[in-house]
Amino acid sequence: MLRSFVVCWALMAVPAMLSAQHEGTEHDGSPRPTSLTAGPHRHGAASDGWEGSSAGIAYSERNHHIAGLFVLLMGLAELGHALRLTSFRWTTFLLPLALTGTGLFLTIWSDHEAWPVGSLGFAQTFFGQDHEIVQHKIYGLLALAVGTIELIRRLGLMGHAAWTTPLPVMAILGGLMLFGHSHGDHPSAHKIALHHALMGTMALTAGSSKLLAGWFLGWSPLLSSKWEFLWAGLILLIGAQLLIYSE
Repeated sequence: MLRSFVVCWALMAVPAMLSAQHEGTEHDGSPRPTSLTAGPHRHGAASDGWEGSSAGIAYSERNHHIAGLFVLLMGLAELGHALRLTSFRWTTFLLPLALTGTGLFLTIWSDHEAWPVGSLGFAQTFFGQDHEIVQHKIYGLLALAVGTIELIRRLGLMGHAAWTTPLPVMAILGGLMLFGHSHGDHPSAHKIALHHALMGTMALTAGSSKLLAGWFLGWSPLLSSKWEFLWAGLILLIGAQLLIYSE
């Protein structure tokens, strides 16, 4: 089991290391600017040329694609659970490990100008007026918290049924937040909004399906299994959409 944990973490660390390696350069190899002359707000980033620029688009797309890899791992793990693949019991830990990996990645690299990799300080990042940055960090912290809860729960250290609810509730809350998520003054703002609205709809449906699966488990395992399949399928679809995300 310990070997499986190490392999999982090694696989999930690769995207983060690649991100760190390329963090300081543009696509043409020139240094990436680390500060914004127009101030800490995202409309300042737009006027400074980052939002909607080739470098800004590449940074955003890469982050979505890396997040997609993590989400696909979650979906595959949950599909295995729905199929009751008992010979691969260790995969039950893929979701919490991938979720905490997503949380760490977003908390660190979600925005090029934000703490801890950018010019903005901790308070400016988490308590500033740039709603896009704040939402990204909220996503990261939620993923870290729920991933930790799921890991402890799946290790058998949290037996109460109430501890199964943070995961679907996070999916529902995250889905709702996506409907109000904006990349500011971006030339592809409409396309980005459609991407997020689709992901938000799937996340809302996925979280609701997971809640229903738990509700039906006590008296109708067959119905519960069907809702589990829907949950896993939607997580896979969200991961696939993140992988093909473009601006």
